[in-house]
Amino acid sequence: MFKQIPLGPIQTNAYVLYNDAKEAVIFDPGGDAEALINWLKREQLTPLAILLTHAHFDHIGAVDAVRDTYSIPVYLHTKERRWLEDPDLNGSSRLTGRPITTAKPADILLTEDKSLTIGSFTFSVFHTPGHSPGSVSFYYQKEAVLFSGDVLFQHSIGRTDLRGGDHALLLASIHNKILPLPEGTVVASGHGPLTTIGQEMDHNPFLSGY
Repeated sequence: MFKQIPLGPIQTNAYVLYNDAKEAVIFDPGGDAEALINWLKREQLTPLAILLTHAHFDHIGAVDAVRDTYSIPVYLHTKERRWLEDPDLNGSSRLTGRPITTAKPADILLTEDKSLTIGSFTFSVFHTPGHSPGSVSFYYQKEAVLFSGDVLFQHSIGRTDLRGGDHALLLASIHNKILPLPEGTVVASGHGPLTTIGQEMDHNPFLSGY
């Protein structure tokens, strides 16, 4: 089971994946820490970890508050290991009139495609750069859902005009790592509604020819 919770200055989708034992993994807590923590408490969930698909400011705003509240580790790809602390890298310094967003360094750095087990949850970790150098997608086969961050959206793909963005690399990541998943796989994107691999293969204009 998972819950989509839009958070932060541009309502970035955070996701909370949880099981019957009330254990949970949190993806991309982008802001509004108090609201997120209150929801976790109401649902009586016990978070085990924070998984970051990447370290842009709108995905990390509540990282420290949630990490400190539950004393849990934060996972991030090593290519963005400096981004949490650096507003120029995470993009928050570009926003006129908004506070700078920073967080303490990640506790565990991901370096390669691998299987990752946290409690009873086991994910396939795919390095899917292009939107940012350290973008990661987490595939939870048990529920056929991919937490894709800003790599793939309903009828769209991630922007590539920010630091380290690369349009050709993004398309290659989607083609090589994401589209081979079963067509019924739910894509839980960083912005907007849920979609599926099959829907995007059929209707995403950026993926024509794949």
